[in-house]
Amino acid sequence: MSNELLDVVDELDCILEQRPRQEIHASGRRHRAVHILVFNDRDQLFLQKRSMLKDLNKGLWDTSAAGHVDAGETYDDCAPRELEEELGVAAADLKALFKLEACPEVGMEFIQVYQARHNGPFQLAADEIDEGGWFPPTAIDDRVAKDDPTMTETFKIIWRRYRQIVPPAGG
Repeated sequence: MSNELLDVVDELDCILEQRPRQEIHASGRRHRAVHILVFNDRDQLFLQKRSMLKDLNKGLWDTSAAGHVDAGETYDDCAPRELEEELGVAAADLKALFKLEACPEVGMEFIQVYQARHNGPFQLAADEIDEGGWFPPTAIDDRVAKDDPTMTETFKIIWRRYRQIVPPAGG
């Protein structure tokens, strides 16, 4: 994973050059990622607990699937690839929701966030995910409101933005 070649981008998300992932993270350069929120038919969100083998945010709860956009790849090509790699599934209804600007709070990543529907079961990538589970959005609202330290900062930022677009029922 650490030898992945990624696009380095400018403040407008235009490609400047390609560099190894490890170098980009060490130097704090802007790059691209996708995060996918997978909901089931009961409107529960699947969260993954990141593997303790990961170099960043190990053991923390995060979006359903996520990953870097490889050099020369588009956001829209990356999202289904990450779903397949991390959860072992395809989602025909994958749709783009919003894009976060690259900033230190999200690891200098431009993040395109997607939503999908799938009821599982999933085949979790053992090197990426230690466990996963379905959570009702109200429980996630509560955890994010309390700044739950067992969740990644990026997920909490994504969830807050998601709730601006899709407010809680009756909210």
